[in-house]
Amino acid sequence: MAAAVLLAACGGGKDTSSSPADSAGGTPRKGGTLRIGALGRASATTRDPHGVQGNESDYLIIALVHDTLTAPGLKDNTVGRLASGWKASDDLRTWRFTIAKGATFHDGSPVTADDVVWSLRRLRNTPAGAARLPGIKAENITADGKDTVVLVSDYANAELPLLLRLTTFVLKKDTADKDIAKAPGTGPFTLDWFRGGNTRLLRNDKWHGGPVHLDAIEVTMFESPQAMANALLGGQIDVASNAGPVAARTAASRKDVQVVRRPNDMAMPIVMRTADGPFADVRVREAMKLVVDREAMVKQVLSGYGTVANDILGTGDPAYAKDIPQRARDLAKARKLLEEAHFDFSRTYELITTEDVPGLAESATLFAHQAREAGIKIEVVKQESGAFYDKTWLKGAFYTNYWGTNDSVVYLASKTMVTGAGQNEAGWSEKTFDDTYRKLLGTADKKARATSLRELQRIEHEKSGYLLWGVADGIDLAGAKVRNLPRLPGYGRVQLENVWLAR
Repeated sequence: MAAAVLLAACGGGKDTSSSPADSAGGTPRKGGTLRIGALGRASATTRDPHGVQGNESDYLIIALVHDTLTAPGLKDNTVGRLASGWKASDDLRTWRFTIAKGATFHDGSPVTADDVVWSLRRLRNTPAGAARLPGIKAENITADGKDTVVLVSDYANAELPLLLRLTTFVLKKDTADKDIAKAPGTGPFTLDWFRGGNTRLLRNDKWHGGPVHLDAIEVTMFESPQAMANALLGGQIDVASNAGPVAARTAASRKDVQVVRRPNDMAMPIVMRTADGPFADVRVREAMKLVVDREAMVKQVLSGYGTVANDILGTGDPAYAKDIPQRARDLAKARKLLEEAHFDFSRTYELITTEDVPGLAESATLFAHQAREAGIKIEVVKQESGAFYDKTWLKGAFYTNYWGTNDSVVYLASKTMVTGAGQNEAGWSEKTFDDTYRKLLGTADKKARATSLRELQRIEHEKSGYLLWGVADGIDLAGAKVRNLPRLPGYGRVQLENVWLAR
């Protein structure tokens, strides 16, 4: 399993699986400005690296300006970014991370362990901090010298480097909240200007991670995939990031447009609250999972740009349990389970959705139509992104959501399913799941870990509040001159330092 690399005495290092001359042909050249579109809404804009980035445009900008300690990789699920390596104690509770040699902030000052400690403690003290740094108390994040950061977990955690991907952005120690938006980062690009969700970033020639090809990146925020795709087809931008299947189908016949597909990119589950309400009964949840026509959902909602899923998050994980039988549609069995659970067929159930990513609202509408065939009445209610995260997310009884990282079963379990997890969207609490999760984290034996990981997925498949009908391919549209766009699923797509422009 890919996570086994984390159990070595030392891990990390730059991912070197890309060749200097990329698969698109030619040798990388320096220069040029990449104009990239990303989805977002002005009402949800944030500049804080430790805040909740509801906009893809915000996360893209933040990830290019600020480095995380670790990041998704091509060969391994986890590679070093700001951290060059890491080492665990024998009991898997104490981890020592080494800062990459030559890492500096954009103002030229070196990155120190004190900066990292301050940043991780600030992250830990945010509302979602427990989920982002699971099992780590703020006081247990300390410095050992100038280049070593020590994290002590409340429990054995063989997966800690993997769990630190994506959100562990580092700022200078003691940066005031009012200065966060303009604070110097450590990433491959520096901030030139930011206006209303749009920005211009300049190459950081002193980036510790290696040479950056582009002179600049201009990010334009679009509120709809259609508007973004039209801008690409009209030549106003060079890349439409995560443009979606409809745009891909439209652009497929264009010889001047590249359609870049990233399999296992985005999980698009329907979330059922298990703590209370109509879906607290596991029989009701099972029935809903039997009602959905998964093949039709992938064909109609994703236009075929995706794959059928089996109610287990993390389909891109090399250790994904493909031997667990695929759940298929069975209306008769669903109806029987609902009757046994005394399900109220006279009631109309609201399914809350958003238009934050392509296909999300359409998936809710199609599922509601399919559920009617089992006698279940569902009304689809669309919410604006800000209202959704304020009123529905983590609280609602029945809603759609999406996860833009889908390459690790353990990562998603830690964020969304373990009892008390900060992003436990379904309010799920299952002792056997928790025990299996702790057992998995507490052993370095590969065979034992594989057994526990398979059991974790079995329990999730049978009992969780996630109806994961399918996984969307990541689809980026690019002009003919764009080279070496990331092929990683999920948030790996924001690593643009190796992109270059042909003449």
